Amino acid sequence: MTRRDELLTVPQVLDELGGLSRRTFYRWRELGHAPKCIKLPNGEIRVWRSDFAAWLDTLREAA
Repeated sequence: MTRRDELLTVPQVLDELGGLSRRTFYRWRELGHAPKCIKLPNGEIRVWRSDFAAWLDTLREAA
């Protein structure tokens, strides 16, 4: 069974990263180091779980 992809909120992403600060996450976005994000019409940021997982994999390969 394949699980459907889901959109993560910024607080969910921060939690998955062990409690990373919101400020650090947005700084990473400015520098182009964050996972791919989408901006909803209301201005909120979301991250597809699959994009988040792929981003984490790139970090593992670079380590």
